Amino acid sequence: MTPTSETSITKVVLTCLALYGTYRAVRFLLNKDYANKASKPQIAYKEKWTKREISQYRGQTPDTPILIGLKGKVFDVSAGRGFYGAGASYNVFAGRDASRLLAKQEFDDGVIAEEELDAPLDALEDLLEDEKECLDSYVGLYTVKYRCVGNLVDQI
Repeated sequence: MTPTSETSITKVVLTCLALYGTYRAVRFLLNKDYANKASKPQIAYKEKWTKREISQYRGQTPDTPILIGLKGKVFDVSAGRGFYGAGASYNVFAGRDASRLLAKQEFDDGVIAEEELDAPLDALEDLLEDEKECLDSYVGLYTVKYRCVGNLVDQI
């Protein structure tokens, strides 16, 4: 073999490897997108939700919707299962009124105590101005990104 033919063969092999790598990457992304669409359970709009009701929707399984209460609204964040699902970093906000936690940028252990479920809704009156702005930013983000499925109330 001549040096020119070895170079040509090397170029062909490298091109084939690059094309195969691109094919695998695109196939992975397409399959991932399809899997994400399949794992978005829909929940019907309901005028009023209590904290106890939304606590049942924490995304424990891929078929379970994920709800978050935020400033009197309930959002279906199932589309963000990678963030809010079981074992994910923001799962501490799932299935609860996360208004105070998000306003103060606090993460707790994620355990929802009975006292929290039975307590009246937090009026958030003692939040500092920057915390209120932070909370309003989250409400805006969730309103654009996720579907509102009702209002969070003390009792039905």
